[in-house]
Amino acid sequence: MEQALSQTGIAWSDILGIAVTNRPGLVGSLIVGLVTAKTLSLSHEIPFIGVHHIRGHVMAPFVSDETYTGPTWVNEEFLALVVSGGHSHIYRVGSDTFTTLGQTIDDAAGEAFDKFAKMLGLPYPGGVHVDKLAQNGDASAYEFPKPMIKDGLNLSFSGLKAAAQRLLERLSDSEKESRQADLCASFQKTVVDILITKLEKAHKQTGLKRLVVCGGVSANSELRARAQGLADKYGLDLAIPPLRYCTDNAVMIARAGLVDLLAGRSSDHDLAPSPRSELT
Repeated sequence: MEQALSQTGIAWSDILGIAVTNRPGLVGSLIVGLVTAKTLSLSHEIPFIGVHHIRGHVMAPFVSDETYTGPTWVNEEFLALVVSGGHSHIYRVGSDTFTTLGQTIDDAAGEAFDKFAKMLGLPYPGGVHVDKLAQNGDASAYEFPKPMIKDGLNLSFSGLKAAAQRLLERLSDSEKESRQADLCASFQKTVVDILITKLEKAHKQTGLKRLVVCGGVSANSELRARAQGLADKYGLDLAIPPLRYCTDNAVMIARAGLVDLLAGRSSDHDLAPSPRSELT
């Protein structure tokens, strides 16, 4: 932190608030951040704000820097699709409320990508490698199931992973190697089909005209393109963070904290860490 202050020329007296993740996560890690934030808050007489990790992801598209300007409707109602290795959720987001409209009942989309990549012998994290190979593949080459595609707004990816495993077990090593791009393209299209179908249903149910897609999987090129297509189809405002802000980062937590700070909200110094993921 001292190095960051030195590089930017910012003094502690210039800082209006300190944002810190307090849930969910490994309690030991959260304690380190919370104790640091509380200590700095007390010693410099600066308010601190505890931030839910997923709320940070939802705020990532609203960050602005030298090359990117986020949208201005951060305090308006919008739909948010949060997709990562641990989360696949659809939220209705208000100025200070989160309502869960749908969520995975088992595995997350990011985990499905990583496990499929592992089946193919690709490096970890596998999602980026699946995406890269898919660019040169035929997405119609293989057919995968789309669990719960017609059932409400909840999602499921465990059955898709199992089906992919069965398919790969039937293929010879030479076919898996030669058809790697086709396999990746087909699997990626299936995952994105599920996500976009659910997001379209959520839009039709709520009538909301603003949409956020965020989390590590929002870096996926197919998802970004299809989300833009959905927005164009219905005339929606779409916000997806730049690639550098899709994965876990400090800026997204700071941006979420800024929303609270500007609204006059801060956390008490008895705020405790929590592994629980409920977001309200």
